[in-house]
Amino acid sequence: MTATKQAPRKAAAKGKGLTIERVFTTAGVHPYDEVTWERRDVVQTNWKTGATVFEQKGVEFPDFWSVNASTIVTTKYFRGAVGTPAREDSLKTLIDRVVGKYQSAGEENGYFATPADADVFGEELTWMLLHQVFSFNSPVWFNVGTLSPQQVSACFILSVDDSMDSILNWYKEEGFIFKGGSGAGLNLSRIRSSKELLSSGGTASGPVSFMRGADASAGTIKSGGATRRAAKMVVLDVDHPDIEEFVETKAREEDKIRALRDAGFDMDLGGKDIVSVQYQNANNSVRVNDTFMEAVEAGKPFGLRARMTGEVIETVDARELFTKIAKAAWECADPGIQYDGMINAWHTNPVTGPITASNPCSEYMSLDNSSCNLASLNLLKFLREDDTFDTETFVKAVELIITAMDISITFADFPTEAITKTTRDYRQLGIGYANLGALLMAMGRGYDSEGGRGLAAAITSLMTGAAYRRSAELAAVVGPYAGYAPNASAHQKVMRKHQVANDELTLTEAADLPVQAAATAEWAQVVDLGAKNGFRNAQASLLAPTGTIGFMMDCDTTGIEPDFSLVKFKKLVGGGSMQIVNQTIPRALDKLGYSAEVAEAIVAYIADNGHVVGAPGLKTEHYEVFDTAMGERAIKPMGHVRMMAAVQPFLSGAISKTVNLPKTATVEDIADVYLQGWKLGLKALAVYRDNCKVGQPLSDGKKKEESKADKAEPAAEVRVEYRPRRQRLPKTRLSRTTSFSVGGAEGYMTSSEYEDGRLGELFLKLGKQGSTLAGVMDAFSIAISIAVQYGVPLETYVQKFTNLKFEPAGMTDDPDLRMAQSIIDYVFKRLALDYLSFDERSELGIYTAKERARYVETGSYLSEEDEAELIESESLKNDAVDDMRFDESGPNQPTLLAVAPDLSGAHTTAELMERVTGHAVDAPLCLTCGTKMRPSGSCYVCEGCGSTSGCS
Repeated sequence: MTATKQAPRKAAAKGKGLTIERVFTTAGVHPYDEVTWERRDVVQTNWKTGATVFEQKGVEFPDFWSVNASTIVTTKYFRGAVGTPAREDSLKTLIDRVVGKYQSAGEENGYFATPADADVFGEELTWMLLHQVFSFNSPVWFNVGTLSPQQVSACFILSVDDSMDSILNWYKEEGFIFKGGSGAGLNLSRIRSSKELLSSGGTASGPVSFMRGADASAGTIKSGGATRRAAKMVVLDVDHPDIEEFVETKAREEDKIRALRDAGFDMDLGGKDIVSVQYQNANNSVRVNDTFMEAVEAGKPFGLRARMTGEVIETVDARELFTKIAKAAWECADPGIQYDGMINAWHTNPVTGPITASNPCSEYMSLDNSSCNLASLNLLKFLREDDTFDTETFVKAVELIITAMDISITFADFPTEAITKTTRDYRQLGIGYANLGALLMAMGRGYDSEGGRGLAAAITSLMTGAAYRRSAELAAVVGPYAGYAPNASAHQKVMRKHQVANDELTLTEAADLPVQAAATAEWAQVVDLGAKNGFRNAQASLLAPTGTIGFMMDCDTTGIEPDFSLVKFKKLVGGGSMQIVNQTIPRALDKLGYSAEVAEAIVAYIADNGHVVGAPGLKTEHYEVFDTAMGERAIKPMGHVRMMAAVQPFLSGAISKTVNLPKTATVEDIADVYLQGWKLGLKALAVYRDNCKVGQPLSDGKKKEESKADKAEPAAEVRVEYRPRRQRLPKTRLSRTTSFSVGGAEGYMTSSEYEDGRLGELFLKLGKQGSTLAGVMDAFSIAISIAVQYGVPLETYVQKFTNLKFEPAGMTDDPDLRMAQSIIDYVFKRLALDYLSFDERSELGIYTAKERARYVETGSYLSEEDEAELIESESLKNDAVDDMRFDESGPNQPTLLAVAPDLSGAHTTAELMERVTGHAVDAPLCLTCGTKMRPSGSCYVCEGCGSTSGCS
């Protein structure tokens, strides 16, 4: 991204307001007048029923915004009742609503030197939002400029003491936060354990018991918010006497979930029966201290301390407890781990109090009863045409964003008085970024490489340095934060620690040296100006998951994550979708020196295979550039940990990220990840082992073999047909013509039948007459027609050609087959529905929409009448209906199953999809639109409609 203008930065005059210089805009030209606008229709349908769940026509967006981005903004952020004049229908209205409030509040509170500076600030902010350079967190878009409370924070930290009043107040405060669509975290370690006595002489309940009440409250309120599902974090110190019960809580519940699932209950994400299971609405984390981790390394005992007196009331083996933490995480991905020593070593306000907890995604860590509003930059916007990072423009963007974020605290509303006071006194901010994975790939850097980590660290250092430098400048204009004076020495010490970390940063790429040099200059000013002016903000930066806002900015990757996969989902104008190779890949290949012809062949290979292994012409030493979070060349767990460790010294807060491990990972593997996270200086860490949770990602696409042995059944009529010669169709025959659309590509299929209803001929019409595509499809149709006339069973073709994946692919206009992986996949599934019997289709996992709906309602694809008729005709017993078998080879041959794949154990969308398709499913399906979701921090986000499984 090249700035319209560049000008030397001027220090703000004390007490006179900021002078805002133009970087992105041109005087006299409004940002809206520089782009082309278009009207679009946004329509969303329920993937199960086909019913329209959202529709707004004629919404206005720039022509370069993707359909995904405009859909997410329209459905999530436009305010007003749909269908009324009050409903927002243009991105202009949305941006003006937010920016207008920021500009006016800045003027009212003395941030700008002149009204003209305020106008420039508003236009610069508008330009950046319009061009997807950055985005505020979701609550800003929900609330700012509306009649609702002006809540701007996505992250909250609460506190609870050892009293019933405090515990009940905790329930209430969480409820208000969840109602607004935000998340909260807290530490329960002040609550006395179940091994301690009450003043009345009875035994205390312990924090885990009170977690049940909070979990039930969260489960009730989470669906009541108008915006998204809320999330929460619960932390317990490792020296709490109830730590083992806390560690094993969710693992035990996961065992219960599996048992209920196998018994036929709906335990899917959002399923109607999942509410009967406890502790599912929170992320759990153990807060470990350095003493404990040193005891783990040395294999020494560790004391658990009473909450009231601090005395050791129980001694445990530290290594054994650490193994239990890792084992529970292996079983259900909880608990995560937070490193108390590193968190408080970088704390800018230790005089006020320690940091005891975090927000739900573990990136915001600060004082109890506080909040943080976030914003994230799109790093790919700062990559110049010559593939160098635009440090000057990046710094100016950070300045403007930090200024806007601080202004928001002047008018923001908060859910409690305690949070209001702490936030206004300490003014915590959380600037971060997205698209790091895409940036590294575009520059030809491997995510898990020294070059990749070095650039990420330098950019993070520059971002935080520029943010704190602007914070010191703001302090000169509108004063330091109220809690600065008693914490001044500690705050300045942390700034010097950031500066030292920047000086010690070693880069392997010469192109990155200007980024580090700019960061060095920023940190020098931070230390100098901070000593003189103080700071406006106690915290400045962190790395959030950026799920929904990442899609709003059309980012390929979210937060600090690597690319999830090399082939991504793309929505098409007018409906439908298709899978396309990430657009960053051609740029990366060009950067690596590949010719256009070779690059085209590599891209085509990726489109067919989803990975680069074996791609024609691609050097093996370049494979690492295209490594992803999932797939053939998945980044190793320690690759994620090392990237986090590289950037952590340059962040005020922490990092929202989950380290993915394969299904084959052991408890020892997870323990090592947690241990290395401590040694490498992280503040928090979460893990996820593939397939460890019900309703979550699955890795093994193989269908389970039947556990029951085949039983002898009454012999059915044998249907064995040998066709040594061709059976031609009669001169006059019945046929059907079906029009179809797959991923936006339209065509026609005509099938002719024998007199007994069997398929005998196929014609496919695609492309223009005389085109290569039309010729190929004609030849393909003739080959299929002759083959079926010679007796090749249609079932054989259906088995071979369904689930064949290539473009175009995606949504279809067929209510029975809503998604297709290719045109050929659609054609043969449609033929199966038209010409195969229910039993034959069932074996292949192909059903009509009506049959699928019946299965959801009754657990059977057959109607009662069909089941009764089938039982009578085949003399099957009532207890064997689910095992319908037919003898194809004679009375002395083994019987073959000829019904649906076993779906009795599939009670989640991910499992059901896997068993029906026979392919691995790496994420759950969106409950709104049916699109496969994608990991975002510790949650999941839908690329199709922006829905999330938690905070983002």
